[in-house]
Amino acid sequence: MTIHSMTRRKVLGATAALGAAVLPGLPALAQSKMVLRVSTPAVPDDWHAKMWTVFKENLEKSAPGEFDVQINLSASLFKQGTEPAAMARGNLELSSISAFDIAKLVPEFSIFTAGYIVHDPAQQQKIFNGPIGTEMFKMVSDKMDVTPLSTVYLGTRQVNLRDARPVKVPADLKGVKLRMPGSKEWLFLGEALGATPTPLAFGEVYLGLKSGTIDGQDNPLPTVRAAKFYEVTKQIVLTSHLVDGIFISISNKALAGMSAAQKQKVTVAAQAAAAYNNENRIKEEAQIVEFFKKEGMQVTTPDVDAFRKSVQTAYLNSEYAKEWPKGLLDRINAVK
Repeated sequence: MTIHSMTRRKVLGATAALGAAVLPGLPALAQSKMVLRVSTPAVPDDWHAKMWTVFKENLEKSAPGEFDVQINLSASLFKQGTEPAAMARGNLELSSISAFDIAKLVPEFSIFTAGYIVHDPAQQQKIFNGPIGTEMFKMVSDKMDVTPLSTVYLGTRQVNLRDARPVKVPADLKGVKLRMPGSKEWLFLGEALGATPTPLAFGEVYLGLKSGTIDGQDNPLPTVRAAKFYEVTKQIVLTSHLVDGIFISISNKALAGMSAAQKQKVTVAAQAAAAYNNENRIKEEAQIVEFFKKEGMQVTTPDVDAFRKSVQTAYLNSEYAKEWPKGLLDRINAVK
């Protein structure tokens, strides 16, 4: 063996040894980063998709080199609704879960799928950032093995009518064939609003409004614009009957592998992501109202308190309310 080859071997060995050890003061190797896979059905242009970039950037600043956040949009990693099971198994770290998905495994949470429970986005945040949220999120963590970190405003559903009419109280919607999604929960809400709920596939709503098969439909205002329902309707009634939300959640298995400091940083990042979404979503909805007015539509506001009282009474007298924790509705109503 030549001196040259012996020297070369020593150099290579020393280099390998240096690479195998993390020297004091040097950053951790890329392999030591904790992988955080994100799965969401949101499409790239949606605020609910863009917020995950905010989450990732926040963590990169607060915990440089500690996490590898991998964002998967458009349900490319897991189909919508399958994320909770994947997280419980440890096959997924993060996702945004709907109240409807949570309620399937935590029936007590179904109160947040009912009409007029949450009044507006501001109250939504106060509810979930306070004692009620702490209690309900612990219940979710215990039963689903995932922990909600922050509450994301999804939108407020409004009534959209083919022909303009005075609408102040639920009785004013009597006889109105109001398109609702086909499940019994949605049809119950339509009936509670005072209308005649009519199940119809979303893809058939535009033609149904144009032909008069249905008299109206309900959706958040961005959906009304995106689907161009304003072309075949004349009125938006700001009933605000369902303030919907989704919850940035993390697998308990992922949390178990984090230090207390890392858990705090991940929580702060999730809160920053939700705040980004909420601010932009609320701003968009406000601008959309002006858009509809410019299109010549009537935008009216009914007696929302009358609607709320009627709808909540309907729910309290139904099978749905049997799952709600005693006194929870009164506590929610007391949050201002």
